[in-house]
Amino acid sequence: MTESPEDLAVALDAVGYLADEGLATAGFLAMRLHRPLFCEGEPGTGKTSLALALASALDLPLVRLQCHEGIDAAQALYEWDFPRQLLHLRALEAAEGGRLDAETAERSLYTERFLLARPLLRALTTAPCVLLIDEIDRADDEFEAFLLELLDEYTVTIPEYGEIRAETPPLVVLTSNRTREVHDALKRRCLYHWLEHPDLPREVQILRRRIPGVSEAMAEQVAEAVHRLRAMELLKPPGTAESLDWARALLALGRDELDAAAAARTLGAVLKYSEDLDRVRAKLDALFA
Repeated sequence: MTESPEDLAVALDAVGYLADEGLATAGFLAMRLHRPLFCEGEPGTGKTSLALALASALDLPLVRLQCHEGIDAAQALYEWDFPRQLLHLRALEAAEGGRLDAETAERSLYTERFLLARPLLRALTTAPCVLLIDEIDRADDEFEAFLLELLDEYTVTIPEYGEIRAETPPLVVLTSNRTREVHDALKRRCLYHWLEHPDLPREVQILRRRIPGVSEAMAEQVAEAVHRLRAMELLKPPGTAESLDWARALLALGRDELDAAAAARTLGAVLKYSEDLDRVRAKLDALFA
């Protein structure tokens, strides 16, 4: 049971996600008020992981919609299974000996039997669940507009079928890396939380919690190095996901400490642009002095 933000923080901690007071409060209010939670922040700050952790902590199924340019309602909500509808029509025609009543046949085509539920419809019909609408900033304005009714009422209308309403509103988490501004109309329907990179002590805790076998000293070295990298003017500063990858890479190589030599071999786990690699390699000795 999560009767307070503190309860939710404890539940998330139990599944390996360390939420600070602000994030735990935002998540609790989203649950209590049945409002979507809009999480914005730099890549790698734990926005997507929050939704996964909420599903695990609350023992709810996770339904994920990955947004991309050009995504439309058919990809996100539902489609009709046209091949099966065609087979159904042929079967009806054969059974009726060619005397098929057109109106009856048409009605039989638009039933749940031929409805292919995509993530949004699946979330409405299987709630309670956690619905992750990931990277909404990659979708087009038209798709944002389409989401407004759904997030207002947790209801959709399918012209040939009718209205579908969630008996229990799903817990909705929207994420954005802020590659573009999301429209105010969508934000107004949500609770908003900006996620920062964790401070040094919290990042050490995350590494210790998420990677069995990593030592306290190794976790501190990786976290400190990542924080120093974030202070540099890099094209893509590393997020928490990269911290975890770096520590895992070092462990896979049998390393028990992070020094300049080990960093030089494993920078590809934490940096993703050649310009960043060149800049950091030129300063490795100073970074680990």
